[in-house]
Amino acid sequence: MHTDQVVLVTGASSGIGRACVKAFLVQGARVIAAARRGERLAELQAGREDSVLPVTMDVRDRADVRAALTGLPDGWGPIDVLVNNAGLAAGRGPIQTDDPDDWDRMIDTNVRGLLNVSGCVLPGMVERGAGHVINIGSNAGREVYPGGAVYCATKAAVERITRGMRMDVLGSGVKVSQVDPGLVETEFSLVRFDGDADSAAAVYEGLEPLAASDIADVVVWVATRPPHVVIADVLVYPLDQAGSGKVARRPR
Repeated sequence: MHTDQVVLVTGASSGIGRACVKAFLVQGARVIAAARRGERLAELQAGREDSVLPVTMDVRDRADVRAALTGLPDGWGPIDVLVNNAGLAAGRGPIQTDDPDDWDRMIDTNVRGLLNVSGCVLPGMVERGAGHVINIGSNAGREVYPGGAVYCATKAAVERITRGMRMDVLGSGVKVSQVDPGLVETEFSLVRFDGDADSAAAVYEGLEPLAASDIADVVVWVATRPPHVVIADVLVYPLDQAGSGKVARRPR
């Protein structure tokens, strides 16, 4: 990766996104760290003012995204690599009893958010004939489990969008990839369980889950392949996982 490359990471305030920011900095890139929680972005930038640009935006709001990304300071464009990481799971009940507001949050963030950011960044990549979009999906997009119908559907949509995007830019010189994590211990489960730390911790009990840095390592690897190589998609599991709900729990 060239030291003058600019990487945009959404959902950069925590978890996989924050880890991706740090991993790309190690590669010498300059990183636009985008998220809703500006105070966390300021913490991430501290001591890295020349290499990290915090951008507070809500990927669900198309106008907000466009205003933020068309108003970048001089020297922070064009964007060479886009990591569409912002996403969440909300609710865990069956559809007949679930909260429709949770459906909206997931669809708006996981699907519309990805489209809003890509729609703002991708035209410039195609025009320049260079760039790389890396979408963060999930193993949940490859299968479904009880209580996860809508979340799984949003991640399946990410997979379809990624494949279609790759076809749309074919011949332009732009790369499109997807990284699908399995169980990763971040704030993800805490959000899904509405802040219930005990329930969130139980998800990972009896196994060693992936760390956010593990996924960031894969994302950077995908982004640093030779120009003629495209890693279309990667599925990453911890050792004790073989699918959604298929885990071996043993004393750690």
